[in-house]
Amino acid sequence: MIAAERRNRIKELLLENKSVKASDLVKQFNVSEETIRRDLSQLEQEGILEKNYGGAVLAEKFQKDTLILPIRQRQRQFFEEKQQIGKCASKLVQANQTIILDAGSTTWHAIREMEKTNDLTIITNALNIAEECTRNDTISVYLLGGKLRRRSLSVVGPQAEMELQKYNADYAFIGTSGISLKQGITSSDLYEAEMKKAMISAGQKSVVLADHSKFQKLGLTSFCHFKDVDILITSDLADEKMLYEVEKAGVEIIVVSANG
Repeated sequence: MIAAERRNRIKELLLENKSVKASDLVKQFNVSEETIRRDLSQLEQEGILEKNYGGAVLAEKFQKDTLILPIRQRQRQFFEEKQQIGKCASKLVQANQTIILDAGSTTWHAIREMEKTNDLTIITNALNIAEECTRNDTISVYLLGGKLRRRSLSVVGPQAEMELQKYNADYAFIGTSGISLKQGITSSDLYEAEMKKAMISAGQKSVVLADHSKFQKLGLTSFCHFKDVDILITSDLADEKMLYEVEKAGVEIIVVSANG
């Protein structure tokens, strides 16, 4: 197992248990204490954990952030702002195009507008997005297979990631847990972060949809940097200085009115 894979697994253990023991990690990964110390030091530098005697604990900010609300509740947060972002996203889409939609509350708002366009092909890992598409008989829906995550109504895992390699979509619309100038576009879920990476690779253009609350917020792991993003759609409530820096990094910024 390479270092990056091992550190991702340590992150997963921290999310599950809130703490880890160095001695347990040595046995589990069959590596030296020095290797585990380096891993924990690296993750501490990234702000993921705080080392203590004999191991480490998940950083306090992530203990709070990992309490992710169920998708139905998140859909109602900043409802009008997300609705306007979704309307803007839908204007990029034309009939007969192939569209990838990530699981998330803002992408759900986007599909509610996109479904008004006929003859689309939608590829998604989200059950609620697939359900929305059934309202238009001209839309073809491909639901990715894998492990169901109930709180987000999303499907994740290697099977879904491999399926995405078969597709060449016009757009990939992606949600995010946070946007940071240092870490780029981040997610609070390691499994969903891998799905987002695969979706971006399968789209000719990648579009990140983010309400204002996602700025200066750091998710657990980065799934792409600004160079991987073509367009960022947000609202006029977002931090202007940060938008300026993201635009300088080469991302096209589209700002909508949060109130319509």
